[in-house]
Amino acid sequence: MAPEPPLLSMDGITKSFPGVRALDGVDLDVQAGEVHCLLGQNGAGKSTLIKVLAGAHQPDTGTIRWLGEPVTLRSPIAAMRLGIATIYQELDLVEHLSVAENVHLGHEPTTAGFVVRGRAARASTAALLRRLGHPEIDPARPVGGLSAAQRQIVSMARALSHDVRLIVMDEPSAALDPDEVDNLFRIVGDLTADGVAVVHISHRLEEIRRIGDRVTVLKDGRAVAGGLPAKSTPTREVVALMTGRDVEYVFPARPPAAPGGPPVLQVQRLAREGEFEPLDLEVRPGEIVGLAGLVGSGRSEILETVYGARKPSAGRVLVDGRPLRPGSVRAAVRAGLGLAPEERKAQALLMLESVTRNVSVSSLSRFSRAGWIDRGAERGAARRATRELSLRPDNPAVPVRTLSGGNQQKAVLARWLLRGCRVLLLDEPTRGVDVGARAELYAVIRRLADEGLAVLLVSSEVPEVLGLADRVLVLREGRVVHTAPARELDEHRVLDLVMEGSPAS
Repeated sequence: MAPEPPLLSMDGITKSFPGVRALDGVDLDVQAGEVHCLLGQNGAGKSTLIKVLAGAHQPDTGTIRWLGEPVTLRSPIAAMRLGIATIYQELDLVEHLSVAENVHLGHEPTTAGFVVRGRAARASTAALLRRLGHPEIDPARPVGGLSAAQRQIVSMARALSHDVRLIVMDEPSAALDPDEVDNLFRIVGDLTADGVAVVHISHRLEEIRRIGDRVTVLKDGRAVAGGLPAKSTPTREVVALMTGRDVEYVFPARPPAAPGGPPVLQVQRLAREGEFEPLDLEVRPGEIVGLAGLVGSGRSEILETVYGARKPSAGRVLVDGRPLRPGSVRAAVRAGLGLAPEERKAQALLMLESVTRNVSVSSLSRFSRAGWIDRGAERGAARRATRELSLRPDNPAVPVRTLSGGNQQKAVLARWLLRGCRVLLLDEPTRGVDVGARAELYAVIRRLADEGLAVLLVSSEVPEVLGLADRVLVLREGRVVHTAPARELDEHRVLDLVMEGSPAS
């Protein structure tokens, strides 16, 4: 008896764009009921491959088979009708519409050929949310008022509102805290137990071992390994396949002595009612101070309040001993603060503009004469700043949207270097950045500190905080529960603190 064909087979898929061969003969097969993990550095071809699978791109050559039969996915609607749903990292939900309207967008419930709105759509959505273990989400509530984790659930409900057989998840855990990740993986386990296949894309290798069955690795548009066992393939081997070299998560060495001198940044009894309690911290030149805690612990809110994007309810921020005007980004930037926010695409970058303009935008007065901008001086300064950080490609004229996640982050850092900032605030600096680029960013951050910058760092990845920071403040529910040199902490200790709390020290 012939074996069952895979649910999905992609054979010899190629796709080129002007000047770029994004996919070069990629093969991928996915079995019903498995979690197939897709790995690769930014630019390896993952996004292009899943867009081909979603019907958003048409391959130049190659064959796609569904249950052994050749198919042509001419559009996302065609893919969805076949049973393929894609949940992108940048969730494509309509914020002003309700949960039920988003779930059924484009395929509203009908009776006798007429669209049925209101009660029927909400009832159908409620049933899907119960299946996903989230009956507390109100189908009538606008999506704009939901948390990141709840939005993810809504996207999954939308996928399940079709007769889905395969779900593609692009970095689904990027904005989730550990408890939310646990719930997401429980849902994935329930789906695969029902025979639904999942293609899971993540930069977090520990997730691959936890949730994956098999792994395909892409590099430079080619599948360099396919069908590897997810749980037993050594991490070193996976990283070597992704990068072409044998690397691990290695953090730069810390200076042998603690940074000295007066603090550049002082935060004194700073608080925002309902978000975080009175906080004291100092950062000296050359020092990296890390804030560790779960999503919702107040980490990002603290950074944004220090930066002036939020107005404190109490306390003050000082730079070189001089207090800043509360709630003023302009005052913070003039004093030498720079922020690389968590959502760099939405909050930091002008995605349609060039790298040059993204780097120079906070320093345009330097290149302005009588209302005219000296474009040559602007380009030259941007090129020097980007070369200092080894940003690739070495062409500041390209649109910033064409860069990988790691190089987009370098563009944000280059902006503040050009501005001459003295305090760098980093919120999730390696989110959406692949393994090889992470190592480069770690080296850049450490070098900037070694050159005298004061760095205040937030990351949801505890090893990242411990590997980069000199000192760590552990947060729980908006208050500092522990402060210690990073050398005196380990991941288990930090997780115990953020889950249980302890007296501040």
